[in-house]
Amino acid sequence: MASEKSKILVVGATGYLGRHVVAASARLGHPTLALVRDTAPSDAAKTALLKSFQDAGVTLLKGDLGDHASLVSAVKAADVVISTVGVRQIADQTRLIDAIKETGNVKRFFPSEFGLDADRSGAVEPIRSLIINPKAAVRRAVEAAGVPYTYAWTGYFFGYGLPGIGQVLSQSPPVEEPAVVLGDGGSKVSYVDEVDIGTYTVMAADDPRAENRTLYIRPPANTLSHNELLAVWERKTGRAFERVHLDEDAVLKQIQEDPIPLNSILLSIGHAVHIKGEHEFEIDPSSGVDASELYPDVKYTPVDEYLNRLL
Repeated sequence: MASEKSKILVVGATGYLGRHVVAASARLGHPTLALVRDTAPSDAAKTALLKSFQDAGVTLLKGDLGDHASLVSAVKAADVVISTVGVRQIADQTRLIDAIKETGNVKRFFPSEFGLDADRSGAVEPIRSLIINPKAAVRRAVEAAGVPYTYAWTGYFFGYGLPGIGQVLSQSPPVEEPAVVLGDGGSKVSYVDEVDIGTYTVMAADDPRAENRTLYIRPPANTLSHNELLAVWERKTGRAFERVHLDEDAVLKQIQEDPIPLNSILLSIGHAVHIKGEHEFEIDPSSGVDASELYPDVKYTPVDEYLNRLL
């Protein structure tokens, strides 16, 4: 007889990625709990999202990272906790770790990762202080607490990396204007659909092969250089366009001087990925596993298919 599927609690359930994890958990047959600040929000879009959760059989639990009692109550009801909180709450996950330690019933914790690898990244400021260091601190807190974990790593989310055809500061494809390429455009970059992130993450929740490992979610057809991505777009549109390359010095200068903070953040991520090549690495089997190898039957969305939506 197949073992019963774990009860999964998603923290950050209504966020950009959290909603996909919640949907995947329910779709894959897990009893699913969603921690939300307000179970009856005034915002119409959030109300509709919560209704979709409930329609899928998801249980809504009221609570947040600032309320220890609510965290303890929610964690007590779960076997696995998956956090998808945003940048501003990364450091606050130590409160979630405290609740997990107090209850003692959680068999796996996924802290909010899903981006540059905190233990491998050499990313420059401002992303270093904003994301890399806080994520590394949460990892150390998880390990010190002795809580079984999985760190889910992804490349660029489709919704962030592909609308501009790989351009770091553009959310629309190049048309008449040139495409801006960081470096020589030759570094391999991984892209993954948000729905697929949810699927792979949830599939790892009960998988002992992913325990105390980093789960690398990088579907093989979705790793290509910026030059290759632009060439695919040119073939699809039947239109060639100019490329403007920014060398490392130019990128670092713009990071330091751009008056828009978000641009500096995006450029520092782009610098790590496109110039330093941080998506190019071999997985160490002592500390990591490849999601595509663990779950070869997952029908993930290829980059090529997603680009058709932009035509």
